[in-house]
Amino acid sequence: MMTQDPWKNYFEANQNLWDERVKVHSDSAFYGVPQFLAGENTLREIELAELGDVRGKKLLHLQCHFGLDTLSWARLGASVTGMDFSAPAIEKARELAAQTGLDATFVCCNVFDLPQHLSGEFDIVFTSYGVIGWLPDLKPWAKVVSHFLKPGGTFYMAEFHPFIWMYDNQREKVAYSYFNREVIAEEVSGSYASDEGLVGGMEYGWNHGLSEVFGVLMAEGLTLESFQEHSFSPWPCFADMEEVGKDRYLLKVFGDKIPYVYSVSFRK
Repeated sequence: MMTQDPWKNYFEANQNLWDERVKVHSDSAFYGVPQFLAGENTLREIELAELGDVRGKKLLHLQCHFGLDTLSWARLGASVTGMDFSAPAIEKARELAAQTGLDATFVCCNVFDLPQHLSGEFDIVFTSYGVIGWLPDLKPWAKVVSHFLKPGGTFYMAEFHPFIWMYDNQREKVAYSYFNREVIAEEVSGSYASDEGLVGGMEYGWNHGLSEVFGVLMAEGLTLESFQEHSFSPWPCFADMEEVGKDRYLLKVFGDKIPYVYSVSFRK
């Protein structure tokens, strides 16, 4: 299954933006590359607590950007493979692997096309924070997840809750559907990590309700093992957030009254 032609222009526009963001993100305080190179782990408490011990496990990280979390799993003892559609991101991930001496494989392609670029099965398929919103249809994504999971293997995802994507940037009104009914097209200049040196352009995303996410994975024969909703964000991804604890951020207008992130674990 190759990347769907009706989505080609959307993917290309988004890929151009992410290609441009790699250097800015890797230089930003948000990502903390110097701290990572000094030994810091970039994974957050949610996924660390819920996924548990990964020593000796084969782990595939989907949509890994430039690989900090992938390499953090390697530091914890996993045998890791990361993939992303941005060539500059994968180049940077390989550079960081070389700098740290961590053993990791990185693959550059669209996530829908991964079976044409990678072989083998994995104990864990992992993805996190701001990933599925770039995908117009989750059915082919779920097929990729199932394709790479070995029998008995675990798919784990921590992702921003669809509730928070419904609001406009000022948090004043519901601007977008909770359900995946249409492409969300926005003109952007900066990014959540930094505004410096970015040209920007049109960005295309899709909201995915929880029933959609659960449904496509269950249709592939995966069994839900755990589901959690979290009343904070581990990342300060929106301009109107305040820090309330280590790696805990809240939108000022909502506080801790809403779900910011959800996490799921499925077994094949």
